[in-house]
Order: sequence, then structure tokens, then C-alpha cells
Amino acid sequence: RREEEEMKDLVQSVELGVSQRKGIKATRPKVWLKNELVRVGLAESLCTYVMMVFGLGSVAQVVTGQGAFGQYLSINLGFGLGVAMGIHVGGKVSGAHMNAAVSFTMCTFGRLTWRMLPVYVFAQLLGSFLAAGTVYAVYYEAIHDYCGGNLTVTGVKATAGIFATYPAPYLSLLAGFIDQVFGTAMLLLCLMALSDQKNKPAAAGSEPVAVGLLVLLIGISLGSNSGYAINPTRDIAPRVFTAVAGWGADVFRAGNGWWWVPLVAPPIGGVLGAGVYKALVELHHPPLSEQDGGLVEELEEETAPLEKPKNICANVCV
Repeated sequence: RREEEEMKDLVQSVELGVSQRKGIKATRPKVWLKNELVRVGLAESLCTYVMMVFGLGSVAQVVTGQGAFGQYLSINLGFGLGVAMGIHVGGKVSGAHMNAAVSFTMCTFGRLTWRMLPVYVFAQLLGSFLAAGTVYAVYYEAIHDYCGGNLTVTGVKATAGIFATYPAPYLSLLAGFIDQVFGTAMLLLCLMALSDQKNKPAAAGSEPVAVGLLVLLIGISLGSNSGYAINPTRDIAPRVFTAVAGWGADVFRAGNGWWWVPLVAPPIGGVLGAGVYKALVELHHPPLSEQDGGLVEELEEETAPLEKPKNICANVCV
């Protein structure tokens, strides 16, 4: 009888995901969100916030420090490591997309239901906007000391670029559009490869580091033209924040009206990049029995869930 009671307590503790302590009976927390949309939205918003705070914070430190506290590589590392931390924060709940282009691409290829897209986009916009506000508050005095209280979008002491991306002076809108399409295409192509269980995916548990390194790689190779936004929500939410925080409508006029390029180009690039990987690699994987020299049927059954996991966020985390 006593053994049965102890076993029952143990099962309850496992189901609730809490550690069973001797003499203490596990109980369900009073606050328990059962609504999937709410849980996913909160996780996606928080992981986006974490990623953006580290990313924008690194830019603010480099700009206001005038090179004394880091260079361009510091920004690449800030965003890369920020992405990795964001995946740790929300990866198992929302998939930690942190990027509307990723969410849109996952919907396009059936890895995320379309009804979830508005939840992801809103959460990403909210997280990015709050992160911009947080970084502005933290670096408020540094920003105003650097620019003398004159918040400008262009010029020697411009500070709007801390929060949103702007094209280099030589870059045309067409070239910038291509730049954003290509950069996002490379992001999604590589993300598809990192999650392809029949190829060489990132080792279990190493996904945050792998994706963070991918973002770092894009930054140090494809970032100089326009700051590698490759993410609509990462760019538009902080841009709106700067518009209402003192920089004004110039944030939308600068760069020949650049603002719409990082909003439109990344989703197109994401679908193209993922489509290229799928068309040239993923669709041509041989059956497991041929690929691995006659694997037993049980192995096929074990790996099947990897293709269509129960998690609504599929098997890609960004």
C-alpha cells in the first residue's frame, strides 16, 4: 500500500515537471496557462526581447563609445549570441523564430499553421519594440551625450541606426532589395539544413549555438551594405519606436524611403532560400533503408516524429 502511494506521488511529480522531494507532495502551480496561443505568444515575445536587447545594446555601446567599447565585430557577436540566448529562452515553447521571415517561411512549407502567423508576428513586434525602449532607456544619457541632444537619422552623429537598419550611401533601393533577399535566403537555406534530420543537422542541444553562429556568419559576410536586417519585425518595430521617441518621420524618409525594403524583401528571400534547399537537397534524400544499408523498421518509426513533430513550431528554431 505504501509503495503504491509513493509510486503515485512520483508519477504526479513527473507529469507536472517538478522534482519530487522527500515528504513533500507535488502540486500543480496555481498559475497554469493552458491556452496554446497565449503560451506561444508569451514565449516568442520574451525570446525576441532577449535577442533584441543584446543586439541593439551592442550597437548602442559601439556607437556611443565611438570605438572605445567595441567595433563592428562586437555587433555581429551581440546579435549572434543574442539569438542563441533567445532560443534557450523560448525554443521548446514557440520554436524561437524571433523573425517574421522565418515564421512566414515555415507557414509556406507547412511547418507552422497559418493561423499562428499573426500570433508570432505580433509577439515579435512587441518584443522588438519593448527591447528598443529598454535599450534607449539604458543608454539614454550616453546617446544624448554622444549627439549633444540632437537626435538625427543621418550625418556624423546620427543615432537612429542604433535601433533600425539604414543603407550605405552608395546603395540603391534595387541593390538593397537584392541584398536583403539574398541575406535572408542564406539564413533560411542554412536553417533548413541545420534541421534536416536526414542530412547533417545540428547535434541535439547545440541548436542555439549553431543558429547563433549562422547569424554571426551572415553579419561578418553580408552586413556592410545595409546592416543585415534579414528580419521584418526586428527592423520595423524599433523604427516605429524611434519615430515616436524623438527622431521623427525622417526614419521613414532616409535612404530614399528605405524602411519598406527590410519589411518586404526578407519574407521573399526566406521562401526562396528554403525552397532552394528543399528542391536541391531535401526532396532527394533516399529512403532510410537505402541510405543506411537496411535499417530496421523500428528505426523508421522512431525518426518519423522528427519530420512532423507535435510542437506546432515544427523543427526549426531561429
